[in-house]
Amino acid sequence: MDDGELRDLIKDEVGKYLPFENTEEVNFDFQILGENEFNPSQMDVILVAAKNDIITGYTEAIKDAGFSAVIMDVDSFALETMYEENYDIEENEMVVLINIGASITNINVVRGGASVFTRDFTLAGNSITEAVQQKLGIDFEEAERMKIEGPGGSESEQAEFRNSLLAYADPICSEIERSIDYFRSTYGGEYIKHVLLSGGSAMIPGIVNDLSQRLGIEAEIANPFKKIGYNKKILDPASIESIGPIAAVGIGLALRRIGDR
Repeated sequence: MDDGELRDLIKDEVGKYLPFENTEEVNFDFQILGENEFNPSQMDVILVAAKNDIITGYTEAIKDAGFSAVIMDVDSFALETMYEENYDIEENEMVVLINIGASITNINVVRGGASVFTRDFTLAGNSITEAVQQKLGIDFEEAERMKIEGPGGSESEQAEFRNSLLAYADPICSEIERSIDYFRSTYGGEYIKHVLLSGGSAMIPGIVNDLSQRLGIEAEIANPFKKIGYNKKILDPASIESIGPIAAVGIGLALRRIGDR
């Protein structure tokens, strides 16, 4: 069976499960990982699907900026590329890559440098900003500024605000916990070495420790510049540390090359 025939077969099967009324509205790609380790008669396949109008929106924005899109990737896999470039990977070592962005949270469980489980959910940093907005009766922009910079005031007021941010992040952390519990129950509870957290909300005070306690796994903030060179005349170490969590997906995308799989 050639790739074209396999693509048609997968499209027919996937159409039964994708949350889209018409598979012609969807663009998808896949990669065969190999035989399933628990059932050699089956093979593991990574499948990515996105609605055509979403893809068109991105490509048109790139075109309007004077560029041409040559590669399109998924946040979770961009994180994987960033991880592979910056961290030493041991055979069968399992880590969880979590990116809490503005509007979506990405989870990618990677074993030995290959993705074995992914999940995205639309509960992320904006929900924390909205909670601050509603609590204080301010506009979204001001709430976002306060989330990042703090409220000012006395030390006790700032500490109280930081604690409130962690409370507002509880629904996100709970959903992450449920996702990892599901993975463990489905994949036999394999040992997970550590969690790498990225995205703007990774910088919320206490969230790394909170996730570590919930999951029972050592957690830390990802460093996408760990083995990536940068111009130290433009960016100092403090700046790199502050933008690192936000830059994780972007670094992964920048590391992609035409023809990569």
